[in-house]
Amino acid sequence: MLFGKGPGIKNKDRGKYDRVRRLMWIKCEACEKLVYYKDYKDNNYICPRCGRAFIMSPKKRFDLLFDDRAWEKIPLPTMPDDPLGFVDRVPYTERLGEARADTGYNDAVVTADGTIGGTPATICILNGEFMMGSMGRVAGECIVASCEHAIKNRRPMIMVACSGGARMQENILSLMQMARTTVAVNKMHDAGIPYIVLLTDPTYGGVTASFAMLGDINIAESGARIGFAGRRVIEQNIREKLPSNFQTADYLYEHGMVDMVVPRAELRDRLSKILSVLMKRPHAPREIVVSTPAGDMSKKTHG
Repeated sequence: MLFGKGPGIKNKDRGKYDRVRRLMWIKCEACEKLVYYKDYKDNNYICPRCGRAFIMSPKKRFDLLFDDRAWEKIPLPTMPDDPLGFVDRVPYTERLGEARADTGYNDAVVTADGTIGGTPATICILNGEFMMGSMGRVAGECIVASCEHAIKNRRPMIMVACSGGARMQENILSLMQMARTTVAVNKMHDAGIPYIVLLTDPTYGGVTASFAMLGDINIAESGARIGFAGRRVIEQNIREKLPSNFQTADYLYEHGMVDMVVPRAELRDRLSKILSVLMKRPHAPREIVVSTPAGDMSKKTHG
């Protein structure tokens, strides 16, 4: 989380001051320490003090995972906004407008093509910076379109999940996307297209209960929190204290819910190896060096 706004400068230079401050320091949500932004950025947006990995924008995530930071965004469908005319404290259309202005994206899903370790691949990202990556009709439609794109082009697909769950402003229309995305993933399975899921922090709700746990291989990023209902909700319902590491990536790995836990800096190399196996890419044979130790002729006896 960026260092919060506070009282002080209230003149025409306020915007410039805030911009300079954001470029210099951030406050870690986990350890609550101030961190120099350059150190944070150079560390792949991981707090250098406590190791907490924070949300990356789609562009930064594509740059991290694709070879040579080379990728091409694919066009995704759009749909009319606010099908229910939903209003809470502010109209839903206003919330969408703010999210689009803040992120520069139309909705929560962004997809691009590139190569990972030389293997052509498609990466579909559920953007946690856009209304907490919540899944509405547009997000569901974009995920379905991304799966169809991968099937058509015979490309393995990596789904990067970061979400608080279904988008409440779209009610049952949002929940319907759980079934639609599940059908799309099953079509990939039937077509023999590898589908790999990368679970990042946080991944919750209807996203976890649908396409985010259906990968041929499920990878959890180190430090990610993954679950359906939140920790506090579960504790209030069962009236018991949960383990301190409950719903963490390591906890899910220990209980067989994910296949591996990988630090952010190692993700590209790990995905490269997985894709080379799944896509049966040939490798140049490694040279095997066998050296025979020389015998000591002076110790030999003659008959």
